[in-house]
Amino acid sequence: MTAWIAVLIPLLIMVFALGMERLETRLRAGTVREDEVEDFLERARPDEVKALFRQGIGGALQMFRLRNLGKRGGSTRRGRPSEDDSRSTTNA
Repeated sequence: MTAWIAVLIPLLIMVFALGMERLETRLRAGTVREDEVEDFLERARPDEVKALFRQGIGGALQMFRLRNLGKRGGSTRRGRPSEDDSRSTTNA
């Protein structure tokens, strides 16, 4: 009986450690970096701040990143060129 306990306890500890490592990896992937939060707080628009309160930091940062990438209200809106695009074509 003692031999089984001597073998079982280290195995249980190893399984627990591997499970906690997997959990830590998932949690680390879902975290937000400090510089992203600072950048958001400095340059967020009112709709993104509302999203912060409604959806949490994840949804608000997603809106913020999309705006910064130009996908949300960026260079084209429903197929129409923006002011910057129309200036570049008229000056050419």
